[in-house]
Amino acid sequence: KPCPLCDEAKEVLEPYKGRFILQEMDITLPENSVWYDKYKYDIPVFHLNGKFLMKHRVDIQKFKDHLMKLELQNY
Repeated sequence: KPCPLCDEAKEVLEPYKGRFILQEMDITLPENSVWYDKYKYDIPVFHLNGKFLMKHRVDIQKFKDHLMKLELQNY
C-alpha cells in the first residue's frame, strides 16, 4: 500500500545507499504478522544490523553515528 512516510524516509537515506543494504518489509503480509503486531502504529521502523534504531522518521544524525560505528568495527 502507499506509504508516504516510508517514501520520505527512503529519500532521506538515498545519499547513504552505497553504505548499507535497505531491506523493505511489508508488515501487512500474513508471514510478517509478528512485525505487524509490534509496529502497526509506528511505521516506518528502522533496524540497523538487526537492532532497533528508530521509528516514525529518520533521525539522520543517529543513523549516521550508528552507521559509522558499524563501519569502524568492520574496518
